[in-house]
Amino acid sequence: MSEQPNRHLSKAAPQIAGLTPYVPGKPITELERELGITGSVKLASNENPLGCGEAARAAYAAAAAELGRYPDGGGFALRRAIAAHHGVEPEQVTIGNGSNDVLDLVARVFLHPGLESVFSEHAFAVYPIATMAAGALARVAPARDFGHDLEAMAALVNERTGVVWIANPNNPTGTWIAAEPLRAFLSGLPEHCMVVVDEAYFEYVDEADYPDTTAWLDDFPNLIVTRTFAKIHGLASLRVGYGLSHAHAAELMNRVRHPFNVNAPAQAAAVAALGDREHVERSVAHNQQERARVMAGLGALGLDSIPSVGNFVTVDLGQPVGPIDQALLREGVICRPVANYGLPTHLRISIGLADENDRMLAALARVLGQTNAPRIG
Repeated sequence: MSEQPNRHLSKAAPQIAGLTPYVPGKPITELERELGITGSVKLASNENPLGCGEAARAAYAAAAAELGRYPDGGGFALRRAIAAHHGVEPEQVTIGNGSNDVLDLVARVFLHPGLESVFSEHAFAVYPIATMAAGALARVAPARDFGHDLEAMAALVNERTGVVWIANPNNPTGTWIAAEPLRAFLSGLPEHCMVVVDEAYFEYVDEADYPDTTAWLDDFPNLIVTRTFAKIHGLASLRVGYGLSHAHAAELMNRVRHPFNVNAPAQAAAVAALGDREHVERSVAHNQQERARVMAGLGALGLDSIPSVGNFVTVDLGQPVGPIDQALLREGVICRPVANYGLPTHLRISIGLADENDRMLAALARVLGQTNAPRIG
């Protein structure tokens, strides 16, 4: 029996056999089942601790009356709402089962054996997975100050480059790229090279020179911008994302997009969420206040954090993260070790509710051997 899986593996495409699967944040139910504890908090997956808005919740509930029907496979209402929100045409919108689905569509269309993609060290783990699954070669530029070094990335671009991936802001580091250098980088790319600007955390950023690259679509026919409803809109469990691009690129991606890839309640909730500015503003305000408290608390523990504009903070523990992460789990606090991103001493901490953040800081203080948790106001 032990040989049979190996026979199956030998028939798999070589690029698939060599892949390391994406590892999501540990669910609360899994932790409590493993350790026999209750009342845990999860600060591992960059979820919106406020959840979704009431408008999205009501739209989801109304759509549940038609669970026996297939969804609109073309996402007509959702694509129109997204297009109106960004001032583009519906033909420029590609909907996905989360923005990860759109990233995979990009790789399936614009990468194949013999081509390459370029991305930064410490960048989102889906980029190498999508690249390798398509049979292309991943080329990784070393990071600068934990963020994208655009000069190093440009040096890796050649006639075989099919896709350049840029996360702005980046996950898991929280770093970001200003408008002027990013636009100059895009201007220098050859026309045959598609560039994805992944803006999953766009709404959380409050920096004057942070760009909205959806406004650049007319200037760069090779640009694809991805967004998600999982973060600021609080719809992580529904898996809704989208890409904005030139209509021709969207048409190509829709050729390989799976039918009914976004379910009907998810489409309805996403349409409602786009119109709920109050929930977005409330979520942004909460994140700004609590992120500042968390960073102050980590500083009081003598820890250095990477400056972040997202809804998470990545902190350097100054030692291998594994034992500390395991100790935090026993305290009922789930964070995200990021050794697999080339950061073996760092822990990514999502911004939660105030009491969740306080609990995390107190648990971290105990784990690090400090008897008193910091007073952070």
